[in-house]
Amino acid sequence: MKHLQIFALITVFCLGTVFDLYPQNQKEANYDENKIPPYTLPEVLVTKNGKRITNANDWEKYRRAELIDIFTKEIYGKLPDKKIEVSYNILEESSKACQGKAKRKQVEILFKNGGVERKALMLIYLPKSEEKVPVFLHFNFQGNQTVSTDPEITFSQYSKNPRGNQISRWPIEKIIDAGYGVATIHYWDFYLDQKENFTESILPLFGYKSFSDVPNDGGLAISAWAWGYQRAMDYLESDKDIDASKVIIAGHSRLGKAALWAGAQDTRFAIVISNNSGCGGAALSMRRIGETVNEITKIFPHWFCKNFLKYRWNEDKLPVDQHELLALVAPRPLYVASAEKDLWADPKGEFLSAWYASEVYKCYGYKGIPSAEMPAVNTPIMERVGYHIRTGIHDVTDYDWECFIKFADKWLKKQE
Repeated sequence: MKHLQIFALITVFCLGTVFDLYPQNQKEANYDENKIPPYTLPEVLVTKNGKRITNANDWEKYRRAELIDIFTKEIYGKLPDKKIEVSYNILEESSKACQGKAKRKQVEILFKNGGVERKALMLIYLPKSEEKVPVFLHFNFQGNQTVSTDPEITFSQYSKNPRGNQISRWPIEKIIDAGYGVATIHYWDFYLDQKENFTESILPLFGYKSFSDVPNDGGLAISAWAWGYQRAMDYLESDKDIDASKVIIAGHSRLGKAALWAGAQDTRFAIVISNNSGCGGAALSMRRIGETVNEITKIFPHWFCKNFLKYRWNEDKLPVDQHELLALVAPRPLYVASAEKDLWADPKGEFLSAWYASEVYKCYGYKGIPSAEMPAVNTPIMERVGYHIRTGIHDVTDYDWECFIKFADKWLKKQE
């Protein structure tokens, strides 16, 4: 029986991977700008009581917490305020990784509460340096062993995928050569990406026994992944080889949504990067192009809090839109990346979201996106709010990483 369960998990995982690369129902979606229904975006610099925000102090005093509260209650949900026991165990480390140019660490993170235990395995590569180094924290889709052919990488607990299976998304040596480390965890360690796998997720740590136990404003998968990013950050703060003031949180697709939500809430992340995060991530929901609130909540009912279901075919009633999520990153550098053929994720909606979020950066004296006109393909914007749209499909490419590194160099190394 157990081998059948494992086979079922692997089958579901493979399907989830296909969904990441080629989302469902694309042919039925609207991609015509002329067919977008009229909409009015909520103003990012106006509070619920109508107070107009004109400076950074008032943004932080009045509007920021208000927006966090709305996103929590209506879209992503909250996890119960319970004390989770966390411990770290370095399972393996070497100074001979990447042909001798890098250090490798593998850290088991253990979570305990009320007799419930969960674990996550973090893989870290760091450039050899006398000084502490900045790190990209970026979760992976198919297991730690898939990011490299390195034979010393321990397989993630829920993955049987072969070594190097996603190596095209992880140019580790290029990142190391640029002076950055990489830390990654298989996202299934926090929530196996199906509604049916609720009991294997971290949520039982918080007292939930089933999906039905979670209240309407309770956090589900995206909140679990965002929580995972934050717990990974807790470890990175403790590592003597890592500059915890220069940790860059990044995510692709659904993990881009999680990275944005974690980065919006947790100001310890120095830079926040969203790659092809689409609906519920960087793209404006009210545009209703490509994937919509109806589609995403129908296909992935376990991602968002149950309150988000109220906005199926009802986006005009949303009290917030995603430009306000991006604005919550301010004044820290924010980068949004799109792909020309990834229409399901609405590249223009992702760009416009970054454009509108730039209003808040102006309150801090920073330049954001300079114009409401999208830049040419493969022509990145590198202001405090950065953006590019590249050729190609829904993926993570070398070009994306080159832009992320350049953006990080500008904002983390400019005074060195």
